[in-house]
Amino acid sequence: MASSSSSSSSPAVGPEIPWVEKYRPTKVVDIVGNEDAVARLQVIARDGNMPNLILAGPPGTGKTTSILALAHELLGPNYREAVLELNASDDRGIDVVRNKIKMFAQKKVTLPPGRHKIIILDEADSMTSGAQQALRRTMEIYSNSTRFGLACNTSAKIIEPIQSRCALVRFSRLSDQEILGRLMVVVAAEKVPYVPEGLEAIIFTADGDMRQALNNLQATNSGFGFVNQENVFKVCDQPHPLHVKNMETGFAHMRICDESVRIFSCVVCWRSLHWSVKQPKQLS
Repeated sequence: MASSSSSSSSPAVGPEIPWVEKYRPTKVVDIVGNEDAVARLQVIARDGNMPNLILAGPPGTGKTTSILALAHELLGPNYREAVLELNASDDRGIDVVRNKIKMFAQKKVTLPPGRHKIIILDEADSMTSGAQQALRRTMEIYSNSTRFGLACNTSAKIIEPIQSRCALVRFSRLSDQEILGRLMVVVAAEKVPYVPEGLEAIIFTADGDMRQALNNLQATNSGFGFVNQENVFKVCDQPHPLHVKNMETGFAHMRICDESVRIFSCVVCWRSLHWSVKQPKQLS
């Protein structure tokens, strides 16, 4: 009975917060990499006059984090009531623009002079053409009270009338050292057991994507409790680069006569090309 009573009184452990969210910077200055883009956003945060923005670049390079941090700095305690964040890949129809976005743009919010409500659209290049046309009209009508931040992978998929109303900020993939620096902060804070080769594998599989790096780090730690190369590649469901290279070398020394085997060899070599070209760098 005593043991039953003590177990029932123990607090329930909730789901673990994703490290991507837990360690997301809330200030523009703390964003990793893309110094030129960050410098431009710092100027906007300092001056307080935010234009409509298109943030374009590969996934996991800080686009959404940057616009969220900028909104926090510009609006401060008014952030909750003055910011609308939508993932446009999920909510990308014209009805969303006519309803959610338009209703928010019409909403009255008391803000300091020179500040505007901010609508953040993630993956905006997934919006339909009709939705983008409706968005253009909304941007025009409510330009005095509302600003838009559009994050996308490819700015060319945004219609030209919207592009002409926005300042374009480009992001590029992060360097290995930039990702390593952030990983070391998280590893220290979470007390993650690791070996340097494990972090090399994390950086290698991330390929310049900070989100992927943090997700792989957390998944490896949760699944195995130790970050090494073998565990990382298991979590990522990817073969070790050395195994792939050895396979490719073996095919090169085989005398392949059967056409079906030759085709299989070409497919394997093609799929493993990025593994053999880029090897994990040694940590200094």
